[in-house]
This record gives sequence, structure tokens and C-alpha cells, in this order.
Amino acid sequence: MIESVSFAQGLMLIAIGFLAGGINTFAGGGSNLSLPALMMIGLPADIANATNRVAIFMQSLTATHGYYVNDKLDKASIKNIFIPIILGGLLGAIAASYLDVEILKPALLATMVGVSLWVVFKSDVKSDGSKEETVSCFDSKLGFISTFFAGFYGGFIQAGVGFVLITVFVGVLNHGLLKANALKIVAALMFTTISLVVFIYRDQVAWMAGIYLAIGSILGALVSVKLSIDIKPKTLKICVLVMTVVASAAALFI
Repeated sequence: MIESVSFAQGLMLIAIGFLAGGINTFAGGGSNLSLPALMMIGLPADIANATNRVAIFMQSLTATHGYYVNDKLDKASIKNIFIPIILGGLLGAIAASYLDVEILKPALLATMVGVSLWVVFKSDVKSDGSKEETVSCFDSKLGFISTFFAGFYGGFIQAGVGFVLITVFVGVLNHGLLKANALKIVAALMFTTISLVVFIYRDQVAWMAGIYLAIGSILGALVSVKLSIDIKPKTLKICVLVMTVVASAAALFI
């Protein structure tokens, strides 16, 4: 699906993409800006939800490469979450793709607001100073189910999934915040890839809008990776909380 985008709309999407890409890479909640922006230019909720994944895929790919070249990724942890994240992402994308658009739009908006508010009052993430050992998602039902749910949520809507992933990786799998923040980017790349395949197959991607949004998202991700590489855990925690408030406010006023 290729829909025309005016020059002014393109510039707006690049600017929103830059902010969303930076927010998503640094913490999460950027889709609370990009999804409403896509709907503002006239895209139906299902097309906006699918189109947003083009930008998410590109920013996640950019950020993953940035963390990889700076040796900030844990290969063992990536392998550990692969199956539940992919399965969850696939089922979530299928559910979103086939859900009636009249139901999907209020579901998207309500979920964005709900998750953002939940994170505001639940952001008690710890720093990398913890001496506890990380837990495999296969070591417990809670670990597997929560990781699967994070993948499903990401495949279904994406908005606010960074907060959900950090909560799972830190609160359930016991990763430190810095490690969890990098791991969430790889997880997003996983479920976004499989989700995008589903949405492309269903011809639900408005490519021109997606490309404009992706351009800004790539630039935002590049900036955020550079800022977050050597950041201290306490500083990152403050940034996560600030991004949470910003994303929540954006979701409440769409």
C-alpha cells in the first residue's frame, strides 16, 4: 500500500520519528507519539499500527548495531529470550492485523494510556549494582509467560513496550538496568521483524508515511545510542522515569 504524503506531513513525520526513535532507544513510549501522528494524517488505526513498524524496525536495527559495535549486547541473554519473544510477537501481530478496525482504534488508545499510567506508578527498576544472578525465562513459568506477553504486546501494538520489556527483564529475569535497556532493543527488533512480515503480507503498510517516519527514527536512534553507551545506571533510571511521564502525557492527550 502506497499512499501520498504531503511535504508538510513528511516533515512532521520526520520530526516525530526523531523524537520517537530517541525515546524508544533511550527508554520507551515513542509510539505514543508516532501512532497518533500517523492517525492525524488520515491513516486508519490498523494501517497506522502496521506502518509504525517500518520506523520501529529501522530504529531497532540502527540501535542494535550501535550497541553491538560498542560491545553492549549479551549474546546468551538474546538467545534466551528468542523463542517466547518471537512466538508472542507473531501471535500479537496476527491478532492486531485481523481485529476489526472499529475495535482496534479504541483498543490501541486505551492500551497506550493504560500501560503508560501503569509504568508511571510501577517504575521501581533497580540499577546494575545488584549482586543477584540473572534468571533464564525457561527457569520458571512466570519468566516464560511474562517474556511471551511482552512479545505479544509488542506485536499487537508496540506503544509503551519498552517499559514492559524493561519491567520483565529487570523485575522478572533480574537483569541490571543498563543490560536490560540494550536487550529491549534486540527484543523489539525480533518481534517487529516478524510483525512487519505479517502486516506486509496483509498489505497494511502505508510505505510513504512509514519511510518518512523511519528517516527521523534512524536519526533519533543514532543520537540516543551515543548518549546511552556510557551512561550511569542512576542517570538512566531518571531518564526512564522522565520518558515515562512524557509518553504518558502524550498518550493521555491524543
